[in-house]
Amino acid sequence: MAGGSSEAGESTSSCARCGKPAHLHSQDCFKESWSSHKSVHLKANTSSETDAAGDENTEGWLYCLRKGQLRTSKLPHFDWTGSLRPFPISSKRSVPAHIELPDWAIDGIPKIEPSSDLQHVVEIKTPEQIERMRETCRIAREVLDAAARIIRPGITTDEIDRVVHEATIAAGFILRASSVRKGLFRQVRSVNEVICHGIPDARKLEDGDLNETYFVGNIDEASKKLVQCTYECLEKAISIVKPGVRFREVGEVINRHASMSGFSVVKSYCGHGIGELFHCAPNIPHYARNKAVGVMKSGQTFTIEPMINAGVWRDRMWPDGWTAVTADGKRSAQFEHTLLVTETGVEVLTARLPTSPNVFPWLNA
Repeated sequence: MAGGSSEAGESTSSCARCGKPAHLHSQDCFKESWSSHKSVHLKANTSSETDAAGDENTEGWLYCLRKGQLRTSKLPHFDWTGSLRPFPISSKRSVPAHIELPDWAIDGIPKIEPSSDLQHVVEIKTPEQIERMRETCRIAREVLDAAARIIRPGITTDEIDRVVHEATIAAGFILRASSVRKGLFRQVRSVNEVICHGIPDARKLEDGDLNETYFVGNIDEASKKLVQCTYECLEKAISIVKPGVRFREVGEVINRHASMSGFSVVKSYCGHGIGELFHCAPNIPHYARNKAVGVMKSGQTFTIEPMINAGVWRDRMWPDGWTAVTADGKRSAQFEHTLLVTETGVEVLTARLPTSPNVFPWLNA
């Protein structure tokens, strides 16, 4: 299936199987990975069958399957790809009454976004919209930095979620999906083999974990290489952003650098337009030979967020219907920025600030 948008704003397609917008899936969704695609989108198995007798940390476990359909006292039956397991999750976090709730805040399902014209047309932002995005992205950076400062062995991702939630609320905002317990800056719970959309829980971070773009304690050299390569993939992609560049070129740049370093690029998720809607046109695939259409124009805003794997590029979905993991259980890393195309190049709206914590050793060099 093809995704993206053209110069004139031709339509983008949705997944023919589940109706999700194209930015959530790769263009080779059916052709190359039908079996895994089908497993992702079929309804979660609501049976209480389990093979968790030998699994750790099942005592008192409350595991929320897709949309809260079922809670079970044991881990569900699943062919786990790596060593990571889900842990108990806390209850919803409250949002003060003075903060207006978006339409997805109660059940996690956007109402306006899927049918918006901006799924088919790449919006050119007005100066007023751009200024609001600058402010929002700066606050997002400050909140993410707050999370980075507390990451250490022994802390839980639920504690990180609490810090981020409180910092976001203090700024007068609501964190995307925070109220429904699904994700944290898309990746802050995504430890080791989790590619993206990890749910914050009670598992303590361990020495050597990979958490989003951050190292937890002492890290082996192979993992350091993976994270640095992912960082460089994003930087190289950003360097080509300017008016007239085809959206498809982003994937060529990222794939070239990742493959030269011996890594693979996740195809099931891609960058996307962003603004008043969280996901909209254009689609920005991160892999080579993609079919994204259209060119960059001044005033457009979108994300580039490569997910790079140490092993195979294919992914699988946990029974929660949300957490994406590597198919072979090997580690994955991700970096993301929100970008504004300017008349002469690009502005990184979520760029690191002078006060951002110094967590990447390669930047010191």
